[in-house]
Amino acid sequence: MAKKISAKARAAARKQRDKWKMKRWYTIRAPRHPWDFKRIGETIGESDEHIIGRVYEMTQQEFDGNFSKMHVVMRFRVTECVGQDALTTFIGHHHQTDHTRRQIRRYRGKVDDVVDVVTTDGYLVRMKPLIITQQRVQTSVKQDMRTRTRDLIIAFAAKNTFADMQRALLDGKLEDEIEKAVKSIYPVRSVAIRKSQLLQEGVVASDGPTLDEIHAQEERQAAEMKAKKAAALAAAMAEEAGEFVDDDEEDEDQPEVSEEAPVEEAAAESAEEEAPAEEAPAASDDMDYSSMTVAELKELLKAAGKPVSGKKADLIARLNE
Repeated sequence: MAKKISAKARAAARKQRDKWKMKRWYTIRAPRHPWDFKRIGETIGESDEHIIGRVYEMTQQEFDGNFSKMHVVMRFRVTECVGQDALTTFIGHHHQTDHTRRQIRRYRGKVDDVVDVVTTDGYLVRMKPLIITQQRVQTSVKQDMRTRTRDLIIAFAAKNTFADMQRALLDGKLEDEIEKAVKSIYPVRSVAIRKSQLLQEGVVASDGPTLDEIHAQEERQAAEMKAKKAAALAAAMAEEAGEFVDDDEEDEDQPEVSEEAPVEEAAAESAEEEAPAEEAPAASDDMDYSSMTVAELKELLKAAGKPVSGKKADLIARLNE
């Protein structure tokens, strides 16, 4: 026997299904420093409380278009919602595991470490450098390379802000400095900061463009793009209309032969078209064909015994042959 569903249960089911209508889309934006609220993605949620705390991951190739950094995964955490914008904080990055494994071989040496640094604006960041040497090395050499790398990273963080460190991590500046410092100890194959992690936030800078300024800039860019598309579409339509006009002129200039006309008249017309060029006025090289109409150009071509089909540029080129 089928179980009856009460009206209260049906109302509860409808209410559960209608929850999706309450959700809305949020635009995920990169931090104000140093990325100027760059749009990096979208997410959906019922309210700001459901969005705050979410972690959004994307590859560096998707972030800035650098194809050589497609193995680098960037992580952002939503910390604030302003209207439809979800503002984030950069909380670290890591290299994909398969890429790191491909760098390590039996005949190579691996030097890794974990370094906690504090930037000038008070951000505590944990960084994990990885150095791959050309050949296997002794433990003492590894220790020297590890010590020099640690000192360089700590000194770099003590002179730069967290925003500067983000740039250095993603554009390879810090890795290049490490490679220059350790290659004098032993030849290296590659140097990478394979992972970084934000442990504690510091002082948030207040300078830079505001979110309203970024919105205005995006609206201007969208309007400029729309105007360019409209201009390109208008130019294409004008060019297409010009081609249709040329085709109509060609059709008007073509002699119409009635089906009821005798065969002798058609033969006479074809004989006139195939007449030798000496009987018609010869085309001079000094003539300005561009100033002539299509009908005049076709008359010259008929007189010269040449084809009369095509656009005006084709007719001029045929006369100049």
